[in-house]
Amino acid sequence: MPEAPTIDGGNTVWLLVSTALVLLMTPGLALFYGGLNRAKGVLNMMMMSFSAIGLISVLWWFYGFSIAFGTDVNGFWGDPGAYLGTKTFLAETDLWGATAENPSGIGVPLYVFMAFQMVFAVITVALISGAISDRAKFGGWLLFAFGWATLVYFPVAHWVWGGGIIGAKIHALDFAGGTAVHINAGAAALAVALVLGKRLGWPREGMKPHNIPLVALGAGLLWFGWFGFNAGSELTVDSVAGLAFINTQLATAAAVLGWIAVEWIKDKKPTMVGASSGAVAGLVAITPACGFIAPWAAVLLGIVAGVVCALAISLKYKLGYDDSLDVVGVHFVGGWIGSLWLGLFATNSVNAAISDVVGASDGLFYGGGVTQFGRQALAGLIVTVWSFGVAWVLAFVIDKTLGFRVKADDEVEGIDISEHAESGYDLSPSTGGAGGGGGAFAMAGLTPAGAKPASPGAPEPAGAPVDEKVAR
Repeated sequence: MPEAPTIDGGNTVWLLVSTALVLLMTPGLALFYGGLNRAKGVLNMMMMSFSAIGLISVLWWFYGFSIAFGTDVNGFWGDPGAYLGTKTFLAETDLWGATAENPSGIGVPLYVFMAFQMVFAVITVALISGAISDRAKFGGWLLFAFGWATLVYFPVAHWVWGGGIIGAKIHALDFAGGTAVHINAGAAALAVALVLGKRLGWPREGMKPHNIPLVALGAGLLWFGWFGFNAGSELTVDSVAGLAFINTQLATAAAVLGWIAVEWIKDKKPTMVGASSGAVAGLVAITPACGFIAPWAAVLLGIVAGVVCALAISLKYKLGYDDSLDVVGVHFVGGWIGSLWLGLFATNSVNAAISDVVGASDGLFYGGGVTQFGRQALAGLIVTVWSFGVAWVLAFVIDKTLGFRVKADDEVEGIDISEHAESGYDLSPSTGGAGGGGGAFAMAGLTPAGAKPASPGAPEPAGAPVDEKVAR
């Protein structure tokens, strides 16, 4: 007789901690993207990440988790009513993975697993926003996020992890989200950037990061939180979780070195932005592979990802698409590198689940031939086509109906003001020195419309009450 359902305290605590770590990644992403952005759009950039936490969390609870992890219906989505938000799951039998033969499953309450996968959905949507900074209406972004999560992320999560076509039929590997998260979000980012078009003045005008310490802080928080993203995806406390943890650190560290080496060779100067971007590229690339490859292969993967992604960000200048914060060059390219790496270096010697659970094969360099490499390529291609196609249609329809791009005047003045009536910094013109011509405005790329120097001793003009959201 099977034993009574029992909660495993170690597994449950680890997954709760991992959930909190992954949630922290989205504010980290807001800081990373915000620092890379221009000053006049930093709050809008951050709002896109924070709004994803609000919107996607509720959608995931109500029906997203059911579509992704409900009982498979046809290989493309799960039973939408399986875990509908109108139901509760607090019985002692409501443990994730529980079966008649194993009533405890992995010993983790269903709500804990639901919350862990929820924060994955949140950051996947938020990743897309970096490609369209400084020019997207906030309302259009929310509508797009709602549609893309429903039509793309929730089903793709089912395809990869919920018993759908990619995991169960194609037998492609994805430990923590190279295909489901990074290729998926990167393809969508490219589509939306193409629909919205280029920022005014790009690439003629310099649009450099406005706050590099913010970039470094955001990258550091992403790096910290990513241990929950990758090691937490083992779901249990065991040696594979430890492998995913050490591989995450090694690949990320190696990618930092790879990226700054490219900068050193090309520009003679390594940069903090480059080191931060290299770290994110390494984190992206190791995500699908962290629990399936040996540590030496993780180091090699990090170096390759750092070098290739550093070179890939220049593609937007050659091909003419304005991916503002290099979501395509880092997440799409990095996701592909990590996914294909499994076709070369995946090995049952470090994780027997490769064949026992997923039904996949060893990689090429471990005697498995090219079979697994083909599976990885097919999975990435399917997700790329679906995500890009749906994202393009959604963005196009929104743009032609409600409008997705802000007016040119609002883009010049600053999207923070036009969309949120706030500003991130005191952008008022300088008044203390000779010829004070609005230095703070100039640094932020703003022109203070109608600003005139006050006459000596002139009284302050009467006006509306001060708006404390907008720094004066």
